Amino acid sequence: MEKYIYKGKNKEEILRIACEELKTTEQEIIYKQTEEKSGLFGGKKIILEIVKISDIAELGKSLLENLLYGLKIKGKIEKKIRENSISYNIHSNNNGLLIGKNGKILESISTFIKHSINSQIGLYINILIDVENYKEKQNYYLERDVKKIAREVTLSKIPVKLDPMNSYERRIVHNALAKFEYIETASEGEEPNRYVVIKYKEIDD
Repeated sequence: MEKYIYKGKNKEEILRIACEELKTTEQEIIYKQTEEKSGLFGGKKIILEIVKISDIAELGKSLLENLLYGLKIKGKIEKKIRENSISYNIHSNNNGLLIGKNGKILESISTFIKHSINSQIGLYINILIDVENYKEKQNYYLERDVKKIAREVTLSKIPVKLDPMNSYERRIVHNALAKFEYIETASEGEEPNRYVVIKYKEIDD
């Protein structure tokens, strides 16, 4: 996967030139910015290390294909790029093995692929990996359950501590309840037993 290096004094101008030469748009790339001194009196020069998101998506798909091959699992991988995020949905002849009990194997696969991609490109990009929409369904049930709990907390005003969750699941809870007027959420505890507390929030008149 290729990285493109561009230098100049103005970031906006560098990005414009880079996008023209790479025949892409600013929304279709990610970059890392650094600076270097350009001589004793030359001031600083901006350096942009640019990677196309489409190239990253292909890298992730290739890593997943190699993983399936190593596990002797036949499968199809769908990839989507949306708002600086890449998602993969795997359809295979052994989804149970890829998901594992309570999604533990899928979580391990996700961690491995994310680490592999981020270490190769040296940049962060949001990556989501699912198997036959397993995570999507689990997220739906999680959102449904915590909204029900939030409505109960609104009436009882008694805080509820949820079971330990990973950071991805905790973010889903926080986002799902962000618009509840009388509810606030807080992550507490230490990894790997960090959890979310759903609390009643007083509103000043």
